[in-house]
Amino acid sequence: MSSGYLWVKTLHLLFLISWFAGLFYLPRLFVNLALVPQDSQAERERLLLMGRKLYRFMLPLMVLTLVFGLWLWIGYGVGKGAGWMHAKLAIVIVLLGFHHGCGRLLKKFAAGANTRSHIWYRWFNEIPTIALLLTLILVVIKPF
Repeated sequence: MSSGYLWVKTLHLLFLISWFAGLFYLPRLFVNLALVPQDSQAERERLLLMGRKLYRFMLPLMVLTLVFGLWLWIGYGVGKGAGWMHAKLAIVIVLLGFHHGCGRLLKKFAAGANTRSHIWYRWFNEIPTIALLLTLILVVIKPF
């Protein structure tokens, strides 16, 4: 393995971990936002500010994760033609949709248009955990 490959892999993992920190935390903010009483405007605004800042911070992390992941795949041939890579790419597409969906939900909260309960957001919060577990199984074990 070349040192270039190891640097690209390290950077991919660094940005992936950082992006996932946001994917784990932003839905948790949604749980808290869904629990805010109607008369607690200051708490709502504080949580919305946190959510907006986190979402803006997550975007470059997502892009850098994709850039270095594509570099590994196209530049170094990692997983080319392998079934596990196709499954992993499907999970990546789901995560991109999840990320985008978080942005839409944040806008709904900001507009006062949220219609879902904190319980729904608690379940929604589990999607990145399941995606990460499945991705780790695919990348480490390579079951197919």
